[in-house]
Amino acid sequence: MPSRSAGTGVQQPLRKVLTTRLLYFFILGDVLGAGVYVLIGEVAAKSGGAVWVPLTVALLLALLTAASYAELATKYPRAGGASYYATRAYGPAVGFFAGYCMLAAGIVSVAALARGFAGEYLTALVSLPVVLVTVVFLALLALLNARGIRESTRVNTLATLVETGGLLLVVGLGAWVVVRGDGDVGRLTQLGTDSASPVAAVMAGAVLAYYSFVGFETSVNVAEETLDPARSYPRALFGALATAGLMYAAVGAAASAAVPTGTLAASDGPLLEVVRAAGAVPPKLFAFIALVAVANGALLTGIMSSRLAYGMAGEGLLPAFLTRVHPVRRTPWTAIAATTAVSALLAATGEIDVLAGTLVLLLLAVFLTVNTAVLVLRRESSAASPHFRAPTAVPVLGALSCLALATQIESRVWVRGLVLMGVGAALGVLVLWQRRRRVPAADGVPLPDGH
Repeated sequence: MPSRSAGTGVQQPLRKVLTTRLLYFFILGDVLGAGVYVLIGEVAAKSGGAVWVPLTVALLLALLTAASYAELATKYPRAGGASYYATRAYGPAVGFFAGYCMLAAGIVSVAALARGFAGEYLTALVSLPVVLVTVVFLALLALLNARGIRESTRVNTLATLVETGGLLLVVGLGAWVVVRGDGDVGRLTQLGTDSASPVAAVMAGAVLAYYSFVGFETSVNVAEETLDPARSYPRALFGALATAGLMYAAVGAAASAAVPTGTLAASDGPLLEVVRAAGAVPPKLFAFIALVAVANGALLTGIMSSRLAYGMAGEGLLPAFLTRVHPVRRTPWTAIAATTAVSALLAATGEIDVLAGTLVLLLLAVFLTVNTAVLVLRRESSAASPHFRAPTAVPVLGALSCLALATQIESRVWVRGLVLMGVGAALGVLVLWQRRRRVPAADGVPLPDGH
């Protein structure tokens, strides 16, 4: 799959090494990130004790968009992901905008996770300067990322087992609290709050819970490195989301039954409240597990960001030097270095809180584009190889779900998000203008050749 590159004019392909099992753990590890360790309490505050309901709703909504990603990733297994799909469907300006939103969200997410790694969970074990921890942490993740996708995903597999074990531990401890008579299973049916009806409570909780399932979209950026994407990707994607959904529902039920809803809602570490209620596991052990979850999420998001930058550069949407691949490791080392540097700058300065609240909004803009691009790209006949195809109603419902979730986002987040998306839109117009200067108007803007 040759494409453009700095220096030679040909972008070297990435090495195909990912099996279905490795891809499954890649997606599961990214979805089972640090979010679930802190969001259960916030969901309880919005929805009441029946936190499993908004978690289930969020899973169903995520599956709609996941089906659109499965179709496009198996039809066009390219590292550019959403940016590439949008470019094929709508042209380079929209392609840049989608990629910009994904890239901004990914870089901010890595920076936020780095700050989270250096925060409360780490201080439970050792006290170190925050800036030093974030810089060293990101540098080590970048080195692992640059060493190779196979090595990174193997580390992810081990880390995913650890963080999954931590969630199973919470489920077991919550069940133990109930069995010994200190819990209350009646809270599992309490839906709604004093200020919100059950329906409004579910929608408000689903917005927060939706963030817990974010991460599946990053896997399309490693489809190019998957051995058999048409077969492996849908199995790994839907299998990982189903596993995460069952895990989240069980964790939410265990936490709600074991700990009063008010206590969960007021805690920065709600799952740690379950550990404390059970009294059988040292809190420091659970803090270590949480650190593994945070580090794993940062590693996988860093992989996504670097592959996305590499793919966008290959389409001429970012500087060409980002297409350089290490001659031995076959990894996009310049894209890894660039995205890590920006994440480190954001993490070190501590100004990421301005962007963190816009993460879901940025991703909803991307998901809306992907869901509609599925329908547009079905008019193409260039993809002769077999690929996954979602029922037509699924991308339509996926687009509608993005709009519905966007209406539940707070106005202050919209203000920040619109500023960021406005910057992306302006840059997208600039990209289109520059391309039209290079390409005669009569020729139009060429679509990527599917390399």
